[in-house]
Amino acid sequence: MKLSRTFLKCLLSAAISIVSLLLVTSCDEESIAPDFRIEFGEVSRGSVFKHEDKSVWGGSLVKGEDGLYHMFYSRWPKDIGWAWVTHSEIAHAVSESPFGPFEFKDVALPVRGAEHWDGLCTHNPTIHKFDGKYYLYYMGNTGDGQIVGVPGKHKLNWLHRNNQRIGVAVADSPEGPWKRFDTPVLDISPNDDAIDSLMTSNPSICRGPDGRFLMVYKAVGKEVELPKGGPVVHGIATADSPTGPFTKFEKPIFTFEGERFPAEDPYIWYQDGKYRAIVKRIKHIGHKRHFSLVHYDSFDGFDWQQAKHFEISERIVTWEDGVVQQFDHLERPQVFIENGEPVALLCATDIYDENNVRQSFNMQIPLKITKE
Repeated sequence: MKLSRTFLKCLLSAAISIVSLLLVTSCDEESIAPDFRIEFGEVSRGSVFKHEDKSVWGGSLVKGEDGLYHMFYSRWPKDIGWAWVTHSEIAHAVSESPFGPFEFKDVALPVRGAEHWDGLCTHNPTIHKFDGKYYLYYMGNTGDGQIVGVPGKHKLNWLHRNNQRIGVAVADSPEGPWKRFDTPVLDISPNDDAIDSLMTSNPSICRGPDGRFLMVYKAVGKEVELPKGGPVVHGIATADSPTGPFTKFEKPIFTFEGERFPAEDPYIWYQDGKYRAIVKRIKHIGHKRHFSLVHYDSFDGFDWQQAKHFEISERIVTWEDGVVQQFDHLERPQVFIENGEPVALLCATDIYDENNVRQSFNMQIPLKITKE
């Protein structure tokens, strides 16, 4: 059938109008999405959570229907050394304030047997509430349960490290009970050349404006000689449900040319027209690693760029009494959002006491965000 010249002109005009509308909409979205400058407020001495007999790491926070603030965090016996990869468990503490003080309540994800994929170790939690249910994402692993080395000279158990996978547990309340699954929510990829052919770990997840779920995760491949593997990068996966199935997009993000382990511990969220991320940056200067917290953003959740105000902190905290302290580590950043605004950054850190014993704890840092 021959189309009239008038009809073709109308069709072309309509197409141009649609494209113009899309371009204008995209430009409008970019023009109204502010840049964030993220800074720390002064920290109360009471905004520290620790155990006397256990190492504590990586707290994540959610507010319950009971009006209390529920922290989920990693812990393991202090007297065995830095054995997080074999002996960590995810525990639960509560407070009347997001800044504490917090009180231990129970163990949320305990040991459940070496036959399970997450049976001996649960670690690095991140907690979210979606549609009335609570979703506790975490790293789990299994292995031989052996501590390698001795306290003060601890070495990584590579079997457990390479068995790391990402899981999710689900509950109707932050008090539990938590439903765990027989398989990871994000497993390794079967092909040896994939960025996550060796292990997946350290999930961060948020719901985007389209209602879908975006996960950023730590991935280790097999390009570098085993058991270490590598490079260590971050991948992206998406799903229609918080429990998956997730579709992977294996182009790595947060990368730096020539670096095999440039970043770790991202926390992502969506706010004011952009996905935002606070990330632990790892610079290799000579034979030493230098850590800091930095800021990325993205319009679509896939193309991440260094934010306008990239640097956040060189691990420096100012206490309310005026003392300024720089820590060796300020890691596992987890943003707590209340009434639509980030109000606190939970970080793991540590010090060495007078006996040169590593004492670790979680800190709740007030956030100051300027929108430009």
